[in-house]
Amino acid sequence: MSLSIGIVGLPNVGKSTLFNALTKAQNAQAANYPFCTIEPNKATVAVPDRRVEALTAKAKPRKTIHASVDFIDIAGLVRGASRGEGLGNQFLATIRECAAIVQVVRCFEDENITHVDGGVSPLRDVETIETELLLADLQSVEKRLEKLQKMAKGSKEAKAAAELMQGLLAHLNDGKPAAAFTLPDNEIFLASWHELGLITAKPVIYCANVDEAAVARGNAFADAVGALAAERKAGFARICAKLEEELQGLPEEEQAEMLTSYGIEESGLVRIIRTGYATLGLCSYFTAGPDEVRAWTIRLGWKAPQAAGVIHTDFERGFIRAEVISFEDYMSHENEAACRADGVLRVEGKDYVVRDGDVMHFLFNV
Repeated sequence: MSLSIGIVGLPNVGKSTLFNALTKAQNAQAANYPFCTIEPNKATVAVPDRRVEALTAKAKPRKTIHASVDFIDIAGLVRGASRGEGLGNQFLATIRECAAIVQVVRCFEDENITHVDGGVSPLRDVETIETELLLADLQSVEKRLEKLQKMAKGSKEAKAAAELMQGLLAHLNDGKPAAAFTLPDNEIFLASWHELGLITAKPVIYCANVDEAAVARGNAFADAVGALAAERKAGFARICAKLEEELQGLPEEEQAEMLTSYGIEESGLVRIIRTGYATLGLCSYFTAGPDEVRAWTIRLGWKAPQAAGVIHTDFERGFIRAEVISFEDYMSHENEAACRADGVLRVEGKDYVVRDGDVMHFLFNV
């Protein structure tokens, strides 16, 4: 499974600068005026994972494949975006299929960078963005309700689904996100829910974009955003998009030195992806051998057959058993034969819950 993250925010908060830095590609124009991003930008980024590098050094495979994340950057949203103001509303459809939303919030003062609302106020900016996303969802639900009401004339279940959709509409009209709506047991409604891809139903990561002086310890602006994220049990990451962009193109050793000079240990890319994994309840397992070392993304709590299914559906359908070695045991033994001889290679069945860092081989028959 691939992880997709949509990046939203007001104009001039550092979205495109962050996108450039995260994707290591300068294909999202970053300029000091609203709407500099006029087309949605998408890039696939390898997930940094030192365990993959360690497995590669040990197994010496012909190729190495990291897990990946798709970042999607859309034009800055402004007040009235849901009614057609600005350009961001044109691209909201591109993030409806994302697994999570990163909301970039400006948490720095700079008189040379204009603010679309006249001054830096992170919580006001969050309210603006979330209101527009909510209004966009309202429009989607209203259209779907009309469709269900037409279907209701010949179907009791469709009539029930229409009534439930009316309840969702009232819920959104009260200013509550779709994520807070309790899903009912109605197949037609649930099918509509999944098709709509409501933006306010998605997990949120609040990303406080600070200046270099605040990247290590934050500031009052970032603290306010962090407190809001904690209150809502949402993800939070503090980054300096400008610093992240400066890091690109530097050798790994020089990047580490620069990060250390600012009092931080990891890049914004690592923090955002790690926060994304935690917010979505994801983890990684690995396959390792002479042909390939590869990281696979799964949900925490998945059992072995489900994990096998991300490689190929045949693996899940014909699952027999899995051979499992923890990452630590794999690295502390000379090879898999030594793991087997020492009893740290385990044979697990269909009920085994895969753990983060497991090195696995699957046996299946179709």
